[in-house]
Amino acid sequence: MADGLNLAIAGATGAVGAELIKLLETGDLPVNSLKLLASAKSAGKELKFRGEPLIVEELKGDSFSGVDLAFFSAGAGTSREFAPTAVKQGAIVVDNSSAFRMDPDVPLVIPEINPDDARAHRGTIAVPNCTTIVALMALYPLHKAFHVNRVIAASYQAVSGAGAKAIAELTSQTEARLAGQPVKQSVFPHPIAFNVLPQVDIFLESGYTKEEEKFRNESRKIMHHPTFRASITCVRVPVYRSHSVALTAEFAEPVSVDHARDVLAKAPGIELVDDPGKSEYPMPITSSGKKECAVGRLRIDWALENGLAFWSCGDQLLKGAALNALQIAELVLR
Repeated sequence: MADGLNLAIAGATGAVGAELIKLLETGDLPVNSLKLLASAKSAGKELKFRGEPLIVEELKGDSFSGVDLAFFSAGAGTSREFAPTAVKQGAIVVDNSSAFRMDPDVPLVIPEINPDDARAHRGTIAVPNCTTIVALMALYPLHKAFHVNRVIAASYQAVSGAGAKAIAELTSQTEARLAGQPVKQSVFPHPIAFNVLPQVDIFLESGYTKEEEKFRNESRKIMHHPTFRASITCVRVPVYRSHSVALTAEFAEPVSVDHARDVLAKAPGIELVDDPGKSEYPMPITSSGKKECAVGRLRIDWALENGLAFWSCGDQLLKGAALNALQIAELVLR
């Protein structure tokens, strides 16, 4: 390891895997070797890393021999099957799936919020859900200043959060609509082009979706705030990239817009974009490709005591997934 790290990416051909490869090319981790892993269907594909071709290998039980750190971005089932094997073979696993997020023995980490949790890992560290990250990057600095009691929120989630097939479906449906042709769908239960779907993930007995439940449970764990109350409606919108979240938060302490702006302006990983008079506020089109989460539309909430309404926007493939994973790796390897 003295001359560099032997790394692996499980799910290398997916959207998050592609972002990880780009980040590793320009990041600070010293890379000795990079192993690209995927399903048998994707094995044999050629990808490039720092100008050199790399052949994607089939993910198997012995794929992690000699690997120092493995990034998993291939779904919860794959992580449950192969991550423990990777750890047994000596690798640290940074997992982007939902497989281990609520496991009490697995840290769930946003480095700007709870970096100390990562140092207590037992081989596996989980990356939170992308919507949770985009929301908490804005909420947590305000929580530290005013102590949040509860949040009512709505997310506006880009189709790329559902993978490459969802991106293609938005494109094909848009083209079909504009051409007056019939619209075909397979990824989402209804057409996504020129539409919004108030469903992300499956519905639970509570009436909430699994995505909405993740936001509440993950936020409690990350902020070490077991009494935190949250109600969110997660919505899929016809946007290619970057999630947005509208939040109304109720705090224990009095809050002012000026104080909140000052807190957010100093928060790591945050870009304050909040000049309504000039129509300046965060948008997916301006947040895509950026490492920071943007926050704006700050205003006192009229319905809650000590309430503040605000809008957060972030690239869910970067800070919401690949970048957060890379930051975790840098944190534990320092």
